[in-house]
Order: sequence, then structure tokens, then C-alpha cells
Amino acid sequence: MALEKLTIPDLGDSENVEVIEVLVAPGDEIQENDSILVLETDKAAMEIPATSAGVIKEVLLKVGDTVNQGDEMVSLEAGADGSSAKDDEEPESADKEEQAEEQDSAEETEKSEEADHSDQNKAKAGDKKETDSGETRIEEITVPDLGSDEAAEIIDILVSVGDEVKTDDGLMTLETDKAAMDVPSPLAGKITEIKVKTGDKVKTGVAFMLAETSNDSSSSATSAESASKGSSDKEGSAKEGSNKESSEKAKSEKPGSGNKQQSATQQTTAVISPADQAGVYAGPAVRKLARELGVDLTQVKGSGTKNRIVKEDVHDFVKNVMQGGGAASTAGFSLPAARDIDFSQFGEIEEKDLSKLHQVTARNMAQNWLQVPHVTQFEEADVTELEEFRAAQKALSEKKGIKLSPLPFIVKACALALTEFPQFNVSLHSSGNKLIQKKYVHIGVAVATDAGLMVPVIRDVDQLSIWEIAAEITELSELARQRKLTKEHMSGGCFTVSSLGNLGGLGFTPIVNAPEVAILGVSKTEIKPVWKDNEFVPRKILPFSLSYDHRAVNGVDGGLFCQYLNSLLSDIRNMVL
Repeated sequence: MALEKLTIPDLGDSENVEVIEVLVAPGDEIQENDSILVLETDKAAMEIPATSAGVIKEVLLKVGDTVNQGDEMVSLEAGADGSSAKDDEEPESADKEEQAEEQDSAEETEKSEEADHSDQNKAKAGDKKETDSGETRIEEITVPDLGSDEAAEIIDILVSVGDEVKTDDGLMTLETDKAAMDVPSPLAGKITEIKVKTGDKVKTGVAFMLAETSNDSSSSATSAESASKGSSDKEGSAKEGSNKESSEKAKSEKPGSGNKQQSATQQTTAVISPADQAGVYAGPAVRKLARELGVDLTQVKGSGTKNRIVKEDVHDFVKNVMQGGGAASTAGFSLPAARDIDFSQFGEIEEKDLSKLHQVTARNMAQNWLQVPHVTQFEEADVTELEEFRAAQKALSEKKGIKLSPLPFIVKACALALTEFPQFNVSLHSSGNKLIQKKYVHIGVAVATDAGLMVPVIRDVDQLSIWEIAAEITELSELARQRKLTKEHMSGGCFTVSSLGNLGGLGFTPIVNAPEVAILGVSKTEIKPVWKDNEFVPRKILPFSLSYDHRAVNGVDGGLFCQYLNSLLSDIRNMVL
């Protein structure tokens, strides 16, 4: 059978049209007029039908590509054995038996050919291709679990084509919103192809390198896993028909929506260009609409295929905001963009790029400030006895090799306060109708680094001693400065402590680190005159401020929390009661 390349038809006046969905996969059998792709222009989405029937051999485009008239989209093996068999049917039973046998034979041959072609496609993609000797194979190396659907930027590639690597050797360095991390090699072998470059953004599961490795037990295990995945993909395609009805119901209001063939093997795991918005799956027309209405697409839930955001989702989101529905909807609109000024007209200037971490921190702080109704209460604690006790531990501190600053005492006091006032150890559900009460006490500690602010989390603080907390703070702070914190180090916080130490001044209003509902800001300890025993005496006074989400915490609770924290810091013996 001959191979035929199907191309993009006339798109009218539209150019560089975006592919927003691929509806077929290699091995799929299609009929004439079955949909192949979904394209989206500034005006509408359209499905591109097949002009011939046959079996898909190769898909030449991926989601996110831009196409024009005449561009090739799939490679198709045209023709159908079944049709010729049907045309040659005779009424005689003997002929029918012969035709049945021929048809069965043709089907077996076609299945065998499809299996062969499927194996060839897998080999072409780098899925466990063995050499004739069976001694080596090409392994596809993919991005491991990043802990979220967000894309991570490649900031360094640590190997070159031809390099020999061992298991767990670093292959490239990724930078997420919170930290930088090396991606280790899952195997030992020689790098044969690098599919990405510095500056690309990738998600979990994206294939970024190929490596030649010996056909050992680990490779066999990986091959078995791949075979299992392939089997699951076929089962997913087989069950596809039963899922179409529910899928089409969600898309029934979308112009141009029709019956779509989908394969479980189709994943949007292509390398994302730096211009893409990580985590937002929407076409240019939807993005334009969102800009016009001032809608933040990260707040909109998509109802299209694979959770793609369509125009109806944006309109529904706006309607929900206007009607005051849901706590999460209150952040739907962004403030008008600030007007850029040409400062060079006033003198010499220099533009400097913000680090990714700084950009993310700024965006999160702005979002939290706009979404969370903040209340901040101020208090002062007499820490004279605490400082005397800390000074008395200097020799033991040097012996243990642990710096004993006031911060471990403050973190411990906060853990006890969270236990005493559990209404501070909660998070608001996105519906705004319920709270999630946490039974654990994990506290984040803000650390300033050259790249920006980071907040590693100390776990189960209520169960740790002061010395253990001090050791954790020292270790996590060093990891933060080296940009070696992992997602486990940065997640799960219930409460945050931000201490400015000797730079703290008289006080400040920290911004709540949502989804937490409270944060403590610690300022600089000062010696102040305090009226005691009919005279003024010098005392060491520590000012602190508690910011909290007024939707979750009442003002009275905030005052009680501050008083309790004051009592613990003023007399550390209360910490053991």
C-alpha cells in the first residue's frame, strides 16, 4: 500500500494558525472526513478532516505548532482490504467461505503490519530500540515528577552528545518557581541525542535525551514498563468511544465542536517555548478575550478537551465574579497595567532582568495582597530573660556546632501557639464555604538569598527541641542560599515566620503566604526603659507583628494569639508547661 501525506487545506485569510488539539495517533484507522486536527484562529476553532481513508503511520504536527495551507499534518497508508473483500462477495456459500478465509488472512496481515509499524514508530521515538545483536538499546530519558503541572525552565545542560554517564549523574539543571534542581540520569550509558536547549521549558514526562545503554535487567524492567504503558494506551483508545458522549457534552456549546477521535497516547508534553504561559491551556482568541476583560486565566477552570479554556469559560468566570459567587472568584480581575515611562529621557539608565524566583515571589505577593483581607496586630515581648538564657548556652552551642539565635525560640513558641489556637492552623477551601483543619504543625522560615526570598519548611515543629529546630534552620538556610532546596523542603507549611533580625526596625506588616492564613513578622530587639518595681529599668524588648486572613481568623483570636506568644517569649519556662 502507498503512503500518502495529508496536508492543511485552504484556511482563507488566516496565516500561522495554532494547532490546539491532535485527534489521531500512529496506528489509528480513519475514514474520509474523520477529524485529524483542531486549529484555532483569532475568530474561531476549526476541525481539519481527512481527505482519504487509511491507517495513520506518523503524526507530523504537535499541539502548539503553527501551520499554513499546504503544510503536512499526517502520513497515511491509504487503501482498505475490507472494502475490496466486501465488493467481491458472492451469494454461493463456498465463495463466502473462501472470502471469509481471505478476509481473516487479510486482517491478520494488516494487524501484523500495524504491529510492525507500531514497533518502528516506537523505535523512532527512542522507546527501547534494540540492535540486531540485542546487546544495546536506545533509552528515552524523560523529565521526572516535578510535583506540579507547572513547567520548569532549563538553565543548564550538563552533558553533551557522546558523553558516557552513570546512574544518578546530573544531566541538566531545571529551575522551578521555588528552587533549582539537577535531573539525574536513571541509567548508565552514552548520550546519543539531546532534544532540548537552555531556555526551553519542560513538564513532567517530556523526553529530553536519548541514551545508548546495555540490555541489562534495569533496561528490561524499563522495557516492561513501556510495554505496560503501551497496553494501557491501547485500552484507553478502545474505551474512547464510551467516553465520547460525556466529552462532547462539555464541548457542545463550543462553535465547530463535533465528534473527535482521541487517543490516550496523545499528551501535551512538547517543549514549551519561553513565551508560553506555564499551566494555562488556551488558544490565542481566548487569551485576547481574557486580556480585553482583564481576566487572569490562571484563575479560570477549563471545560474543553484536556481542560482547555474556551471562550465560554471566560464568560462564565466573569458572570460568576459579577454575581459574587465563590471565594476564589474575587481575584478574577487584574489591575490596569502600569504605563511604561521612557526614563532615558531624564538621564542614563540600565535595564536588568529579574530572576525567575524574584518574578514568582513578586507575582505571588501581589496576588496574596489582593486576594487576602489582611489584618495586622502589633505586640512587644520582654525577652530579657530569654537573651540571658541564650547567652548562657554559648559554650554548649559551640560544642554542638549549632548557632543558637533567638529564631529557634520564636519558631517553637509559634508551634505551641498554633496548638493552643488551632483556628490559625487552617486553610480556606476554594469554595469559600469551609475550612481545612490541619493536625500537623509545619512552619516556614523566610530566608533571603541572592536570587530572592525563599521559605523552606520545618516539619513537626511541636515535636522538636530548641536545638533540633536551630539545626534545621541552619541546614535549610544553607540549602536555600545554594539553591538546592527540593519541593519537599518548600511545601506543606501551616504558618510562616519572617524575621528581619538586627535590620528589623520598629515593625512591619508581613503579607500572608496563602494558602496559609497567618504570618509572624519579627523586628529588631531594642533596649527600652520599662517601669518595674517603682522605677524605670532597661529591658530587651522584641517587637513582632501578626498578619492574618480576616476571612478565617477573627480580631479577638488574633489578640489572644499575640498575648499567648508574648507570654511564651517573655518567660521561656512557659514553653515546657
